[in-house]
Amino acid sequence: MKFQINEKKVTLPQEVHAYAEKKVAKLDRYFRDDAEAFVAFSVEKNRNKVELTVHASNMYFRASESTSDMYASIDAAVSDIERQIRKNKTRLARRIRQDAFVRSAENATSFVPDVEDTEAYKLIKIKEFTMMPMSREEAILQMNLLSHNFFAFRDEDADGAFAVVYRRNDGDYGLLEDVR
Repeated sequence: MKFQINEKKVTLPQEVHAYAEKKVAKLDRYFRDDAEAFVAFSVEKNRNKVELTVHASNMYFRASESTSDMYASIDAAVSDIERQIRKNKTRLARRIRQDAFVRSAENATSFVPDVEDTEAYKLIKIKEFTMMPMSREEAILQMNLLSHNFFAFRDEDADGAFAVVYRRNDGDYGLLEDVR
């Protein structure tokens, strides 16, 4: 597993980095060799915050924990990711290593409307990503793993057409699809 560590508004000793790498490396058993872990440390309102993102097999797993102790935040974030994997292990079976549970019980799309008065809209962030072809169930799973309310993807069931799954207020899911 490859590691990237980022510190936001804080400087931590190497022991914390080593501890984070050791704990996150335990997740390596769930993934193939192509896994990458991104760990971001920050301190907000006297709370030690750890944001952990693991990218493997075109899937993202994300956890964010904030406690009074940086080590406890690391432990909590790692256990959150582990809980996500265990909770969804049957759905993730094709994407994670086959023996993971043996050891233990196209282009970015812009949604900004074309208007002449660009001063009226303030674009704060542009995020570009490749939308992967996947089934609707995989898209819902990916949305839940990221703790997002919507997820854009290429729908395998509709010959790779653009689609968006979203979480409705009643807890169910909705689908927006391209009908070209």
